[in-house]
Order: sequence, then structure tokens, then C-alpha cells
Amino acid sequence: MHWTAAKRFLWYLKGTIFHGLFLKRQATPFLHAYSDADWAGNHDDRTSTMAYIIYLGGNAISWSSRKQCSVSRSSTEAEYHAVAATAAELLWLQSLLGELGVSLTKAPIIYCDNVGATYVCANPVFHSRMKHITIDLHFVRDLVPKAFFKSLTGVHL
Repeated sequence: MHWTAAKRFLWYLKGTIFHGLFLKRQATPFLHAYSDADWAGNHDDRTSTMAYIIYLGGNAISWSSRKQCSVSRSSTEAEYHAVAATAAELLWLQSLLGELGVSLTKAPIIYCDNVGATYVCANPVFHSRMKHITIDLHFVRDLVPKAFFKSLTGVHL
């Protein structure tokens, strides 16, 4: 089974060898990301799938989609875990770009389509209701002055 999967992967790579990503140069580079989660989307164990894509200007430079380790009790919790993973990747990319001598003109922005997760990111009053995810709460809360969160649902913070 694994050998068949490996051969299929190599056939795919051979067939797409001339495909690539076009990166456009921009005068003022800035990072922005989109974060999302599919709450309890796995029908076998009801875990959520989280995903993000990070852009440098108009170019996608990092993306991920993976199953969350634990079952989320609400869509807000699932989305918040996705925001925390996105924030961690943004921190790493900022550090990497800094080492490469690329200076960013403004703080990164994370776009989230869940109103509850957006409110929790921006307002510490809601944290008492989310004590079961305290590690991600404190991690993202410490980043709020450095990164701005915007809702895709029309709610402005």
C-alpha cells in the first residue's frame, strides 16, 4: 500500500515538473493570513480540520491543512486553535524574513471568519468562558499588540 502511494506521488511529480508558483515583486512587503476550521468535520472521531494560508504581499508563501489533535467543544474553539496555529506560523515567518533582511512595513493581519474567535482574540473579557483552551488563549493574546485580527463576517473590532 505504501509502495503504491510512493509511486503515485513520484508519477505526480514527474507530470508536474514544469509547474510552479509565480512570485510578484512588491514595493512594500506585508504579511497577511486567512485562517479557518471545519468544526467536527471528521465523521469518524468528530475532530476538526484547521487550515491557513499566508501571503507576503499578493504571493502565497505558506499554507497548511491538518486535523486537530483533540475534539473541540464549539466552532469558536476550533477556529481559535486555527488562529493560534496561524499566529505561530506568522511569528516564524517574521523571524525568517528578519534574518533574510526583509523589513515589513506593518504588523501582520489574520483574517478569521468566526465572530466568536475574533471576539476572544480582541477582548480579554471573553477569556473566562474559554478556560479549557488557556494555552492558545495566552499565546494569541500576547500577540494581539503585534498582530491584528479581522473578521470576514463584517464585524469590526
